[in-house]
Amino acid sequence: MIFFDDLLKDDNIHETVSRIAYDFREKYKFPEVRQLGVIVADVEKAAAQLEEKGIGPFFIASDKLKSWNERGENRTFSGKLGMAIYKGYEVELLEPGVGSDFYRTCVDEKGRMVVQHLGFLVKDVDVYRTQLEKAGSQTWVRGTIKSFPISTEFAYMDTVQQAGIILEFIDM
Repeated sequence: MIFFDDLLKDDNIHETVSRIAYDFREKYKFPEVRQLGVIVADVEKAAAQLEEKGIGPFFIASDKLKSWNERGENRTFSGKLGMAIYKGYEVELLEPGVGSDFYRTCVDEKGRMVVQHLGFLVKDVDVYRTQLEKAGSQTWVRGTIKSFPISTEFAYMDTVQQAGIILEFIDM
């Protein structure tokens, strides 16, 4: 597991993040890491802790996603997230939510913030998703967030065995 506090201890977070799954990302020519997906038990509490450290402010929202396909099964997922920018990265705090165990399995029993995934902004999620599927990585979750007038497509890839972490493609 990668703990967010460990990334914050490094004077050069960009160097530390660039080492995560570096060989895998280079092999498939991914764009730069733009997002750090951080799993927390409580978004408001985690956001307050990070804001005390000078990270934030966080925008906090909750929603019910009807477009959540997990390992080929359509589900409805409800969850809460917090978003902030830190040193050029979008820090996305995510609670476990209801309707899936996708985030829940990464909640740390000691309450530490776990970096579950790296996110990449792309123009077409399915181009990257298909590329990784052909290379043996399955799509874990494929979904859409619709919040008028914005629509965000995303795909979480099961790259833990190959890259050591989940990778997410995001198209806003």
